[in-house]
Amino acid sequence: FSGPFTDVVTTNLKLRNPSDRKVCFKVKTTAPRRYCVRPNSGIIDPGSSVIVSVMLQPFDYDPNEKSKHKFMVQTTYAPPNISDMEAVWKEAKPDELMDSKLRCVFEMPNENDKLNDIDASKPAPALNPAKQDGPLPKSHSLSLNDTETRKLMEECKRLQAEIMKLTDENRHLRDEGLRLRKVAHSDKSGSPTALALRDNGSNSLPSLLVVIAAIFIGFFLGKFIL
Repeated sequence: FSGPFTDVVTTNLKLRNPSDRKVCFKVKTTAPRRYCVRPNSGIIDPGSSVIVSVMLQPFDYDPNEKSKHKFMVQTTYAPPNISDMEAVWKEAKPDELMDSKLRCVFEMPNENDKLNDIDASKPAPALNPAKQDGPLPKSHSLSLNDTETRKLMEECKRLQAEIMKLTDENRHLRDEGLRLRKVAHSDKSGSPTALALRDNGSNSLPSLLVVIAAIFIGFFLGKFIL
């Protein structure tokens, strides 16, 4: 029996019948209060075997104390018609009985076995922190991409506001140019050269605003793609 003995310790005993007749068996012990045997008696068919469970009850183990517990397996050939097992054993003659004696041995696991048991019971070790850090750059890059996207969206909004502002100014300048042309046309004393310059100046302003807007849009698209 292998300890620790703080709980029930079970050892299996295998009985085999090598003969060509049925055999009755009975298991006895010198310490019946310390052991529970199941089954403690029965019949084994020819060429068959039976597993007997011997359960040792918990006790305070003393390594300096030698075990004096013994078991005896008693067997005899079964009569043709069995009706009462107790009668079989009472009526059996001494020369018809066969005894096999066993001595109990108590063993405590050594320190190496304990360490192996502890290592086997431990959960799987955690992954190496360096390996766990592997996926982190990806999530970190994702957060950087999100930040960059927010900046680009803010830049887009700012550029749209600038374009709206330039469009309003362009519309205002165009209206102002039309008003100046009407005033110049109604002013007969005005010089044709002055009128031409005013027209060219007013016509060049929308083109300049369009170029500026195109530059902003190109800068935004280039930054977003990169």
